[in-house]
Formats: sequence, C-alpha cells, structure tokens
Amino acid sequence: MIAVDTNIIVRLLTGDDAAQFQKAKQIFTSQDIFIPDTVILETEWVLRFAYKFQPAAINTALTKLLGLTNVRVARPETIATAIDWHRQGLDFADALHLAACHEQSKFLTFDTHLIRKAKRFSSCQVEVP
Repeated sequence: MIAVDTNIIVRLLTGDDAAQFQKAKQIFTSQDIFIPDTVILETEWVLRFAYKFQPAAINTALTKLLGLTNVRVARPETIATAIDWHRQGLDFADALHLAACHEQSKFLTFDTHLIRKAKRFSSCQVEVP
C-alpha cells in the first residue's frame, strides 16, 4: 500500500495538468492507496479555495474517491461523518474536527458560529473555554 499527497488527488479530481492527471490516474488504477486524514482536509481546502469547487461538488468528489475499493483511510467512519455534516452545512474542517471528537465530552473553541451549529450534529458539547 502506498500513501498519496494532496497534489496527487487534486490532479486526479481536476485534470488541470494532463501529464500529472495521467500519472495520478495510473496510481489510482494500479495501487492500493492510503489517504491520511490531513490530506483529505487539505484536499477540501484546495478544491474550495484554489479551484472554487462548491460544497456539493467537493462532497461528491470525496465520496467517490473514498468509495474506490483500493482506497483506505485511517478512520473511515469519522471521514464519512464529516462529509455528511458538510453536506448538511457545516464547514468541512469543523465537521472533521467535531467528528474526530465523538468520544470526548467537550470540544473547546472560540468559534461561536461552530458552537451554534454543532448542537445539530454532535452530542459532544462545543463551548467557549
């Protein structure tokens, strides 16, 4: 199994560089792939800011990518939850942070917007310290 960086995934999903797209496609069709959570987080950010992907397109792309039979992540339930919560309107990074804290009693933040929204998604109490 090999791990891939954000730029490999972005080339595959955007096809913005033909040569790199072909290399990325070859990797994903011939290898067992591990994608670290941090790469997923960065991929969402790059697609949103650099490529102006809308949340629905990001969710679709990540869902299809992570649904490939040869792709693995460390915590599939956490990533799936984050994608679902993002689909429901939570910022992706916030969704991933909150989903990763599902076994904790509290998640402390100064982000009042997250505090208001988190109540809809998690039993973890999100509050200001």
